[in-house]
Amino acid sequence: MATLKIAFEAPDIPASSTPSSRNPIDLAHLYRQTMGDTALEIEVLKLFARQARQAMAEMAERDAEACSQEAHRLKGAALAVGAVAVAEAAAAIETCPADAALRSALGAAVLEAELFVLKLCR
Repeated sequence: MATLKIAFEAPDIPASSTPSSRNPIDLAHLYRQTMGDTALEIEVLKLFARQARQAMAEMAERDAEACSQEAHRLKGAALAVGAVAVAEAAAAIETCPADAALRSALGAAVLEAELFVLKLCR
């Protein structure tokens, strides 16, 4: 029964928090990736949240080339859990790592995904 809650019910998040009104994490994708294992879903989401936070910290301290590489790693991690907005923002950083507006957009996407994860895993 808990699997259904995580796989099919999203936490309450204001509609204005996502520009396209989609969830920060594609729960159907995550469900398929974890074969419906609730404990694994939670573990993977928590790991992603830690990785995303670490990636943001590292990008802030690195040169453009290293930032681009870190964005590439973050993009892969985001795609694995279904964090499409994070993956799209990270992909933009890959090509323009010094763009402050893109970094800000990535930070916002990571924060939104992390808040969503926290609500799911409580």
